[in-house]
Amino acid sequence: MKSGFLTAVCPIIAALFLAQPAKADWYEASSDHFIIFADDDEEELRRYAENLERYHGAMEHFTGRAVEKPSPSNRISVYAVGSLGEVRKLAGSNSIAGFYIPRTDGSVAFVQDIRNKEGRPDLSSVVLLHEYAHHFLSSTDRFAMPLWMNEGAAEFFSAARFRDDGSVLLGLASSHRDSTIFWKEEEMTPVREVFGLDWQTLSGWQNKAKDSFYGRSWLLYHYLSMDESRSGQLRQYWLEVLKGTPSPEAAQNIFGDFGVLERQLNFHYRSRSRQSYVVSSDEIDVGAVVLRRLDYGEAAVMNVRIRSERGVAGQDATDLAAEARAIAADFSDNPAVLAMLAKAEFDAENDDAAIAAANQALAIDPKRVDAYLYKGLAGFRKARGVSDAAQKDVAYLRAMEAMTGLAEIEEAHIMPLIYQYRLDAERGIDPSSDAKNALVRAAELAAFDEELWLITGMMHMNDGRIADARSALQPLASNPHGGGKAEQVRSLLAYLSDKPEGQAIPVQAAISTYFIEE
Repeated sequence: MKSGFLTAVCPIIAALFLAQPAKADWYEASSDHFIIFADDDEEELRRYAENLERYHGAMEHFTGRAVEKPSPSNRISVYAVGSLGEVRKLAGSNSIAGFYIPRTDGSVAFVQDIRNKEGRPDLSSVVLLHEYAHHFLSSTDRFAMPLWMNEGAAEFFSAARFRDDGSVLLGLASSHRDSTIFWKEEEMTPVREVFGLDWQTLSGWQNKAKDSFYGRSWLLYHYLSMDESRSGQLRQYWLEVLKGTPSPEAAQNIFGDFGVLERQLNFHYRSRSRQSYVVSSDEIDVGAVVLRRLDYGEAAVMNVRIRSERGVAGQDATDLAAEARAIAADFSDNPAVLAMLAKAEFDAENDDAAIAAANQALAIDPKRVDAYLYKGLAGFRKARGVSDAAQKDVAYLRAMEAMTGLAEIEEAHIMPLIYQYRLDAERGIDPSSDAKNALVRAAELAAFDEELWLITGMMHMNDGRIADARSALQPLASNPHGGGKAEQVRSLLAYLSDKPEGQAIPVQAAISTYFIEE
């Protein structure tokens, strides 16, 4: 299943991952929005989980936005891998401290450890907070912010400090950005340029120039959010951009002369009044945090799980599946290990082996959601390769049984909703109204997945629901980071501009093609 064009990541190189001995003290911390895995002290892990939930609650309080509580499998999985070196091996990069991958079948994040020093997370966790801010903002409003505003907001939130009394401070300067926020005037990115910058241009800048952009974006967001004289202007600016006004023009219309704004920004940075925003503990609902020590089998397969969750393909996937088989041979009665084997076999495109491992897991634990998932995914892939029409239909229905079993355990799991639609779309059948509603619900639950919304919009076009199609597509067209894809969607919306409600625009072939891609 595609997971959105923002989620593309580099493949892992198998040679980077030397087998590590299993550690016996892995724990899982489960909360409303996160599930965290760490080989660390229980109380440290509990504190880390509670701080992540405080962070979520603080953002809800500051922005006035609320996020629907996710289904268990739709939470973000966070893996503490132990060191900067391990993070960089996983990422295939020597220049990052932590990373996050938003995915429709389960978003994941990788950090070094879970320690907070004096209420401040380490750099890898700051990366997680930065990316979770993006996740939160895109989940509460599908219309993308201008680049500077999107990054400035993430910087504003991600430097959160967690006090012992349960309160959270927002709006601090990140320790790794502080020196870049106010350099010499000739080294700073001018605000006019900040407002007009797009992602493609920023990507081509040198690191020092990028740091200046992030620093100025943080300062702009802080000033426009916190200074009473600018109250309400930030939203007015955003709304004007969404109406189609170029960002620099909208900024000048709302914020006034750029030279004046630049001077006010500099004064704001130096001023003692540049304070953080305090969210008290009684304004945040942390919810329950449940800790569980992983059993020996789960701990033994954790390194396989981490690498698999990062994403593998080709020979890397083949090698990882072999490693998972060796571990499963020692833990043949452990449903978690067998479910992990099913995922590893699926990644290696061994569909029969994936289904067999999933069946073994389900025979021991009929509630294993992940076993149902990979049994269903492998079954769908097998069905696509069947040539006989009658047998193909049987194979698809058998695969859907696994997805239905998953949905019976976890009603709001995104993947069964998508596959309820795919079951018909892949067989060339006009999807039922229930299947169409399921696809819409999946898109709502995975608000960050732009390709899923694109397919939803095309489905509405196919049904002549022009207003619903426009509603699904408009946020994609206004995405300042969308590049060529956003331009294509704008052309599509222009095509729809004179189409009356009820006029069907056949795009079923395009939908089927998308859904068969993996």
